[in-house]
Parts: sequence; structure tokens; C-alpha cells
Amino acid sequence: MELSTAQVERFVEDGFIRVDGAFSSALAAEARDILWRDTGCAPDDPATWTRPVVRLGEYAQEPFRLAANSPRLHAAFDRLVGPGCWLPRMSLGSFPVRFPSNEVPGDDGWHVDASFPGADPSSFFDWRVNVASRGRALLMLFLFSDVGEDDAPTRIRVGSHRQVARLLEPEGEAGLSFMELAKKLDATDGCPLAFATGEAGTVYLCHPFLVHAAQPHRGTRPKFMAQPPLFPKQPFQLHREDGAGSPVERATRLALGR
Repeated sequence: MELSTAQVERFVEDGFIRVDGAFSSALAAEARDILWRDTGCAPDDPATWTRPVVRLGEYAQEPFRLAANSPRLHAAFDRLVGPGCWLPRMSLGSFPVRFPSNEVPGDDGWHVDASFPGADPSSFFDWRVNVASRGRALLMLFLFSDVGEDDAPTRIRVGSHRQVARLLEPEGEAGLSFMELAKKLDATDGCPLAFATGEAGTVYLCHPFLVHAAQPHRGTRPKFMAQPPLFPKQPFQLHREDGAGSPVERATRLALGR
């Protein structure tokens, strides 16, 4: 099922859309079995859930590859980024598994995900983002467990991609580092809030500049979510005489008054 025109326009305006049933709940369950083993925690013993966040590494097993490459998601990528303009995901990156806890997770600040290396490629805080979104076509939030309002859903500042585009434009090709941009995000404080809730198999497709944040888990069951980028096959073109281009490009150009 392709995205509707109304969904695409909502993406341009709000900076994200929610795709329900992007992959099956059965795939999500298979993936959770793998992830649970790697957490070192027992699914049926909350006494083993001793940390608010357990970070797991790259996952490329079959359930993850199939989830990332469902026909519904491929059609959505074509609609938002353009046919032939993105690279299929062969893995789903890292998983910050969030457990119910009264502890502060320590990673819940507002931010925009950086997309290309800076002076120190080994430091994520030194990675950068520029107005052409070099290295990232979309931010994606893959829910591998049911996520309700108490289950640490990702917080989203609706429409914040527009302010971020304007913050990045003066910085040119070099852009800003993760931390440099984070210090400027007070400009998005007035944006409405949304929460990335949904059943396992839901995927949020987000503009690369969308401001978002984690939060403490106040529910009863751990949250399993991947947040990989969709990589572009070619750079975005923000200077177009014909006004054509993908919805991601159009959202950025509109923010810049082009």
C-alpha cells in the first residue's frame, strides 16, 4: 500500500509520518528473542532488569533484514525519497533497549541525529549534519515491541525540521557537529509534542532534521526499538529551478523559503 498524498503532505508539514503494520508482529517477536538473549536479562524476571538502558550493537540477522525491507516500507521510501534514490538496509543498526526504571537514563536530551563524520570519526558527538543532510535520507524509528505512553516513547517536536533547516543553512557544507546543533535547539521549544507510540511492527519515517528525544520508562515491559538512518544513493538537491524533487527535499526548501 502506497502512502497517500495526504500522508506525504503531512510528512512535509510535520516532519514525520507513522506507518502501521510496516512489518509483521511475528518478525518483531523473532527479533525480540535475539535481542533478549543479548541483553543478559531474563524476560520473565524483572529483578534482572537492573539498568534503565542496555545498548546493543548492529543486527543483520534475517528477522531484522526482512523488517527493514518490507514491500510497504520500500514503497514509502520511493514516495518520500524517490525511486532509485536510497539504499536498502541490510541491518538495523543499534538498539537502545529501555527498561522500566526510576533511574534517569542519561541520554534523554533533545537532539538531531548527525550523519557524517567530523574531525574525530570515533566520537559521535563530533559527527555532523548539514543543510543538504549529507549521508542521511530519513531518520527511522522501528518499534519491535508494543509502545504505549508509559513505555518511553520517543518524544518528537512536531515541525521542528523547519527550524533546524534554517539553523543549518548559514553553516554551509560543513554544517554543525551533533553538540553544536544540540546547543541551538532551544529555537524549537515552542513546537507541539508527539510521541512515537504504536504496536510492534510500526515504523516512524522522519525528516532527517526532526528534533527528538528519549525519556524515562514508566511502564512495565521493556521497549525494543531500532533507530537507523535510510542512506541516500545520491546527494539531495536543494537548488532546483523546476521545483521538482522528493518530499524530503521539498520540506527543506519550503523551510528555507525557496
